[in-house]
Amino acid sequence: MTRVLREVRRFMVGRGAPGAVAVSGGADSVALLRALHSVPVPVVVAHVNHQLRGADSDADDAFVRVLCDSLGVRCFVKAVDVAALAAGANLEATAREVRYAFFAQVCAEAGAKWVATAHTADDQAETVLHRLIRGTGLQGLRGIASEKWIVGSGEWAESKSHETAHCPLPTAHCLRPLLTCSRADVLAHLAEIGQPCREDASNADPRFTRNRIRHELLPLLRTFNPDVVSALARVAEHASEAHEIVTHAARELLARAELPRAGNAVILDAAALGASRVLIRAVLRLVWDREGWPVGGMSFDSWERAVEVACRDAGACDFPAGVTMRHTGRVVQLARRE
Repeated sequence: MTRVLREVRRFMVGRGAPGAVAVSGGADSVALLRALHSVPVPVVVAHVNHQLRGADSDADDAFVRVLCDSLGVRCFVKAVDVAALAAGANLEATAREVRYAFFAQVCAEAGAKWVATAHTADDQAETVLHRLIRGTGLQGLRGIASEKWIVGSGEWAESKSHETAHCPLPTAHCLRPLLTCSRADVLAHLAEIGQPCREDASNADPRFTRNRIRHELLPLLRTFNPDVVSALARVAEHASEAHEIVTHAARELLARAELPRAGNAVILDAAALGASRVLIRAVLRLVWDREGWPVGGMSFDSWERAVEVACRDAGACDFPAGVTMRHTGRVVQLARRE
C-alpha cells in the first residue's frame, strides 16, 4: 500500500459521506481522487477551468471529465475567465476565490458533507516560507490547515458561524488528506497504479513568487537541511497549537467584553478588553470571522491599526470592504457600511 493511500484512509476514518474532490488534472489532485475512490468514499468532482492557458486549460478540463467518466464519478465543471475577472487585481487570489466559492456551491448542490483539496507537505512548506517572506505573524505561520471552513464568497472562515443572519452564504468543510504526504509520495502512488496526469506549465513561471520558492528557495534550503519540508511543517504545527491557546482565551475575553448590538454595529467594552495586544488582535479576528467580514485585504499592518483603535480613546479607522471601527468613550464600535 502506498503512503498516499495509507494516509488518505487514516484521515478519512469517521468522516461523513458523500464528499467532493477538487480536481485540476494535476498529479496531486488526481492522486487524491484515485485514493478516495479506492477507499472507497462516494464523491463528486469539482473542476474549475480558469481559461488562463488557452488550449491547455481546455485539455485539463477534458482530461478531468474523461477521468470521472472512467471512474463513474459525477463531475461539476465551471469555466471562468479569471484574467478578465481579476481586471488588474491579484490573479492568484482571484483564481483562489473563484475556486473555493465554486467548491462551496458544489457541496450545496450535491449534498456533499465536505470538499477535499490535494495540498501536500511541499505546499505547506512553500506556504510557510511565502508568508514569512511577506512578514506574517502567528496566524500566518500556521500555514495550511488540515481542516477549514469556506463560504460561498470564497472567503475562509474559522468555523461554521457564517451560517447566520449576518452572512447567509453556503459553507463547506474543506479537508486536506494529503497534507502529510510529499510530492514524491504522490508521484509514487500514480506510478504504482499506472495513472497519468496533466502538467501545468505555469507552475514553472518565475513571475509567480510561489514558483520561485518551489524551484529556487526550497532547493537552496535543502542544502542546509535535506528535511527542510518536514521542519517547516513542524513550525506550522506548533504555531497552530499556540494559536489554539490564544483563540480560546480570546473567545472568553470576547464573551466578557461584548455589549448589546446597536443596529448592525458590534459594541465592545473598551476597559474589559484589557491591554494585551495579542488577545485584542485575536478578539478582533474572531469578530471579523463571526460577522462574515472579508479578511483578504487585512494585512498585518491593518490588524495593528485595529488594535491601536481598540486601545486608544477617540481613535477611528476604516478597513477594507467597508468595515469601520471607532473608539469613543468607554466603547469600541465596529460595523460594515451597507
